[in-house]
Amino acid sequence: MNTDTPITWPSADFSRVPFAIYHDRALYELEQERVFKGPVWNYLGLEAELPKPGDFITTRVGDVPVLVNRSQKGVIHAFINRCMHRGAELRRETCGNAVLHTCVYHQWNYTLEGNLRGVPFANGVNGVGGLPPDFKKSDIKLHELKIAIYKGVIFGSFDESAEPLHDYLGAAVRGEIDRLFSKPIRVLGYQRQRIGGNWKLYNDNVRDPNHGGLLHMFHATFGLYRLSQVGGARMDERHRHNISYNSLGSDDAKAQADGYSGMAKVFQPDYQLKDMRMLSNRQEFPDKVTLVILSIFPNCVIQQIANSLCTRQIRSHGVDEMELYWTYFGYEDDDKSMTEHRIRQSNLVGPGGYISMEDGEAVEIVHRATLRQLDKHARVEIGGTGEIKDSPGLVTEVPIRGFYSYYHELMGFEPASSDARA
Repeated sequence: MNTDTPITWPSADFSRVPFAIYHDRALYELEQERVFKGPVWNYLGLEAELPKPGDFITTRVGDVPVLVNRSQKGVIHAFINRCMHRGAELRRETCGNAVLHTCVYHQWNYTLEGNLRGVPFANGVNGVGGLPPDFKKSDIKLHELKIAIYKGVIFGSFDESAEPLHDYLGAAVRGEIDRLFSKPIRVLGYQRQRIGGNWKLYNDNVRDPNHGGLLHMFHATFGLYRLSQVGGARMDERHRHNISYNSLGSDDAKAQADGYSGMAKVFQPDYQLKDMRMLSNRQEFPDKVTLVILSIFPNCVIQQIANSLCTRQIRSHGVDEMELYWTYFGYEDDDKSMTEHRIRQSNLVGPGGYISMEDGEAVEIVHRATLRQLDKHARVEIGGTGEIKDSPGLVTEVPIRGFYSYYHELMGFEPASSDARA
């Protein structure tokens, strides 16, 4: 593999992750082809965002702009958001409704099925200029992605050989999507967040249940998520996706005290807010799980934090910058009180969220600190080394190793060493 920096994987169990993978620009370019355009399913959006014919959204797969729309026949299509004439971005809005997609540059326009429909002055003026005689509009079509939808969640792939979405997700992930999308949803709003760090660092973050009760002291202080609570991490069979989960109120004072001893300056469970409504959980699922972070390789997170529900899409903007795109939702049968409660709880997450603004900072401080340490490796041993397997507790980083086992395979690295953990 041609990279700007020598990249070594000194441990076959992926408990050593090379810092160089976050900074190597040649590797980033390969990722666009082998990961985002590889045999994977990328999250694109929600069917609920496209309720009517003509509705469209714009998004990204890696750093490729993508346009998703619902045709007049009700079919979802996704295309590279690029005019087939001179390559201009076709749709610049985040969302809208249209009968045609018209390029602002030269006014070429396309149907909702991606077919070229109109070209101004195609025959020139008075027989002068225009397109050549053999030009056929029927030969020109927007580059279309393969689409699959599960429970209203839209995925796209550039690779026709990608396994069926049903198999790609696996039973554990399908079960969690079944749970969170058990009835029709309603989109409540959006937030966007730019982070100065590599896109994989955020994937590391959301596959790390261990940090949730340590970095996010708002979580721990008010009991939404503590490492002493009942919870764990479950992966798909190939370890590329992960479900971290816990149950509010499932620990006791002794477990808290034992785990958080020596952290009195940051862990003060007696704190109270003047308005505690944001912290309440209204039981709406048949189980006792109150927090779920579902990470789907390579670009998707679906969350439940109490009653705050949303998707987070990871969009790369170069080797050292990424964007998170948050889509908040509730259920169509929510009453006014529940909708207001969900919106109130949306303050927990997002760019300024009480329990997630630290994630962006964590990504950035790792990215900055490792920039000149390209021959060194992250130590990923919490939860144990060796076999990559599910965890019955929250003090684990094993899902990070699962992510890199699949990433390593897609990227075509040389086999990792079986013993060295320098």
